[in-house]
Amino acid sequence: MALSMASLSCKGLKMAPGNQSIAPFPSGSVAGSGFVLSVPLKLRSKFSVSLKVQGAPSPTAIEGGNSDTNTVPVPKVIIDQDSDPDATIVEITFGDRLGALLDTMSALKNLGLNVVKANVYLDASGKHNKFNITKASTGRKIDDPELLEAIRLTIINNMIEYHPESSSQLAMGATFGIEPPAEEVDVDIATHVNVYDDGPDRSLLVVETADRPGLLVDLVKIITDINIEVQSGEFDTEGLLAKAKFHVSYRGKPLIKALQQVLANSLRYFLRRPSTEEASY
Repeated sequence: MALSMASLSCKGLKMAPGNQSIAPFPSGSVAGSGFVLSVPLKLRSKFSVSLKVQGAPSPTAIEGGNSDTNTVPVPKVIIDQDSDPDATIVEITFGDRLGALLDTMSALKNLGLNVVKANVYLDASGKHNKFNITKASTGRKIDDPELLEAIRLTIINNMIEYHPESSSQLAMGATFGIEPPAEEVDVDIATHVNVYDDGPDRSLLVVETADRPGLLVDLVKIITDINIEVQSGEFDTEGLLAKAKFHVSYRGKPLIKALQQVLANSLRYFLRRPSTEEASY
């Protein structure tokens, strides 16, 4: 499954002063080269919900996501393109603070998506909310990186709105939240890029770097600009960091060592912090 690149053009977007990155709100369209993805106002609302408890501790042990109720848990948003061939799986974790997430599901539907299944399970790290989502127009999983990034930023915006305490734990809090993180992650230190063999026809690219709006789209653009195909993968937002795993190939084959080095160098170059105020990448 190749990921297509397109430009993002949404109405009702929230933008920080002086920052050209955007975070989507529930209305608008995604406009690309030769196509426009409209956002329908009325979408299918039926979905199944299941609840599982996997070795969960007592409620008092995870109140607020931690035995110390003054400690804010680390928010996590995982976008999984690998586990289900027919749907994109989104997992949201924020200790035990998220509740039913009905507003989040509504916001996803307003992006032109169907929530076809919801699954909630509890373990020692808190409550995990999983949604299987598809495009309303096709009934299939999402393969557009701009729409995947819109999903990610919509969820993070929603989290910050209903849980303002999460703002200080998220890199996005510096852009969209009421309380920015106490410490910024040094991009030069945080960025790690590795490429591994992953079978006869693809390689596995693993990237860890400081999170920011638009990062998922930028990663895919950097990769595809050097003619490497992104087949599928997983993108995790964990507090201030973003962790991506992409299955990639070159002309249907794994990346040779020389191309792996080119890819790693390109990503490190574009993700690193400019060394001077005049520097621009």
